[in-house]
Amino acid sequence: MTRLRTRTWVVNGVLVVLLGGAAFGIYQAFSPASSTAQAQTRTTPVRRANVSQTVSAAGTIASTYTGAANFTTSGKVTSIDVKVGDVVSAGQKLATIDSSQASKQLQVAKANLAVAEDNLTTAEDNPPANQTATQAQSSTTSLQAKVDQAQLDVDNAESALAATTLTAPGAGTVTAINGTVGQQTGSGSNSSNSSAAASSSSSSSSGSGGQSGQQSSSSSSTGFIDITDMGSLVVNTSVAEIDVSKVKTGQKATVTLNATPDQPLQATVSSIDLTPTTSSNVVSYGAKLTLANPPSGLRPGQSASVVITVAEADGVLSVPAAAVRTSGTTNVVTVEQNGQPVSRQVEVGVRGESTVEIKSGLNEGDSVVLTAASPTTSSGSNGQQRTGGLGGFGGGQQGGFGGGRQGGVGGGGRG
Repeated sequence: MTRLRTRTWVVNGVLVVLLGGAAFGIYQAFSPASSTAQAQTRTTPVRRANVSQTVSAAGTIASTYTGAANFTTSGKVTSIDVKVGDVVSAGQKLATIDSSQASKQLQVAKANLAVAEDNLTTAEDNPPANQTATQAQSSTTSLQAKVDQAQLDVDNAESALAATTLTAPGAGTVTAINGTVGQQTGSGSNSSNSSAAASSSSSSSSGSGGQSGQQSSSSSSTGFIDITDMGSLVVNTSVAEIDVSKVKTGQKATVTLNATPDQPLQATVSSIDLTPTTSSNVVSYGAKLTLANPPSGLRPGQSASVVITVAEADGVLSVPAAAVRTSGTTNVVTVEQNGQPVSRQVEVGVRGESTVEIKSGLNEGDSVVLTAASPTTSSGSNGQQRTGGLGGFGGGQQGGFGGGRQGGVGGGGRG
């Protein structure tokens, strides 16, 4: 009987323990999560360093000159005297169209001019005896007008003949030939290989060699023959409206081609557009950068990333950007003084991405306090854990704070 009672008590005790554990687990699963975060702090000394402020943008390599050569008279293409890759000079012969009709018209015009000049000379040397002086003067004037008209016809015929030869509107490299020998092309012809866009462009100009030349800083022009100055390349970029007031001509920049990210190029801001461009409600201003030493093999159309240095200060007092708290025009940092954190107002100068110049309020060697919240773990009603709060300190001199659900990684400094 005693053994039975003892066994009953043991079983009941085990059941009580199991029920208590289950109840505690349920309570933990459905209880509100704790969101208390403990602060982490460390100190870093105020140091002298170089601080720079930059503006980043995307860019494209372009040529300062692109010419589109088009015939300005109709005819059948009889020759193309260049090939893609040839370097040509302004006025150099590129192609021709059939000139037989234009040559005949010039011959006729010259013959008519010779007859008109002979008639005028005869009238001046041997005026009719029965004409008065007034009548003789009137006859001479009429014959002179015929000579002038004949000379104009000769000039027009010579221009028409010259137009059968296409010449280069500028110096550069032949980048495209959009026509073939035997095709009908030129003014009045809607050949698929000949673009009329160049001749109708507001930036086009007609040359004496029978072609229209379009000049631009883009390689998108299309003519019967396209010419691009490959030796004078720039970088076209767009600056956001929030940054455009910081960008000035003459500022230094670094250009990194997407094709060769390990070979940054040095450049200088050469111009900034005065009027903006708006795309999808985003306002930006175009800018051009001149490359200091462009490498061989660089081609228009290559994409790049651009970093423009808009302000810099060398050998100045600096602290990590994360250490400066700004409210309006007031900037405050926390320094460690006698083992205690003390807030101190400072005057800042150049603001870099990772460091800030301190003009006054701190001395070299002062210990600046950086504070971050430690990650916390909490459980929701679904029993899933998630990591929250701010991440730890970043590496390097400047340090930084990470954020997000999983804790951040601090920003790197300059060692």
